[in-house]
Amino acid sequence: MDWMTIVVALHVLVALGIIGLVLLQHGKGADMGSGFGGGSSGSLFGATGSANFLSRATAVLATLFFVTSLALAYLATNKPKVGGGVLDAVKTQPAIEKAAEKSPAEKPAAEAPQTPDSSKGKEVPQ
Repeated sequence: MDWMTIVVALHVLVALGIIGLVLLQHGKGADMGSGFGGGSSGSLFGATGSANFLSRATAVLATLFFVTSLALAYLATNKPKVGGGVLDAVKTQPAIEKAAEKSPAEKPAAEAPQTPDSSKGKEVPQ
């Protein structure tokens, strides 16, 4: 396995963990229901401990999410180059090279087409 696969797998796991933690947390409006006996006093972490633990765990996973995002961006843009020299990276274009070999300026005068001005009374071949 390469680094890209490992970081993508970790990134997905962290994202799923953030989703789970956010869904477990209570919103600000959930405290109004606790006054009537349905509060978080019966939760696993106590009345105030759950918000503190869940918010810290979410902050840690959010930090890991940002780190893995930066790592994925770095790995995607800085791929190692295949071995070889500088000249190996130059792409040759055979069509352009052939056209450069036979440029119109280098053609002999015998091959140049005759124009009516250059014929001077001679009949122009068609």
